[in-house]
Amino acid sequence: MKVSMLYSKIHRAYVSDANLNYNGSITIDVELMKAAELYEGQKVDIVNINNGERFTTYVIEGKSGDICLNGAAARKVQIGDKIIIIAYAQFSKEELKNYQPKIVLVDEKNKIIQIKKELR
Repeated sequence: MKVSMLYSKIHRAYVSDANLNYNGSITIDVELMKAAELYEGQKVDIVNINNGERFTTYVIEGKSGDICLNGAAARKVQIGDKIIIIAYAQFSKEELKNYQPKIVLVDEKNKIIQIKKELR
């Protein structure tokens, strides 16, 4: 049996742009992607702290500080909104014995301030 668990998240990132005319996705700073072990094309959930919206999209690589919602997802955010970017993975019971999610905390410019390996 496999269990769906939090794999990694970028917590309280600030939306730097919203581009309605781009094919859908979320553009994420490549350094944040590396820190959170996210991959281009990977499915992620987005939670908008400001308005409560929750939606799913996929990741594309961006430049320093980028957190940009593209396409239809651009309608679910405003520039400056705080969001949580969440990735899940399937783990076996054996893998869960060593389970540690990766939590990337960022500042208001989307620069890494801490990386944790715990849920709390």
